[in-house]
Amino acid sequence: MDDAIELVNAYAAEHLIIACEQDEWIAEKITNAGSVFLGNYSPESVGDYASGTNHTLPTNGFARAYSGVSLDSFVKKITYQRLTKEGLIAIAPTVTAMAAAEGLDAHKKAVTIRL
Repeated sequence: MDDAIELVNAYAAEHLIIACEQDEWIAEKITNAGSVFLGNYSPESVGDYASGTNHTLPTNGFARAYSGVSLDSFVKKITYQRLTKEGLIAIAPTVTAMAAAEGLDAHKKAVTIRL
């Protein structure tokens, strides 16, 4: 079963039907699928037309990196960060090393100037 789950996660199916006695146990181990249908009474067609889940799903293995289109796809998000002086001091070596490795001197200087 572990090999099968590994294969399913590598394949990253658009639709995955798990129709067996251990469907919930298996579902907990699925990390890559567009939409998962559990049990003998959950056909893909119900998800496509009537149960309220999304019909616009990632195909061709893209479920490894993407989810289906949902309301969340249409929400604008902004991230915020605030570091303390001590926080910047602690993280500075990592940031400056990465910036230097990428040749982004201005990114490196934005940290070192603040220190």
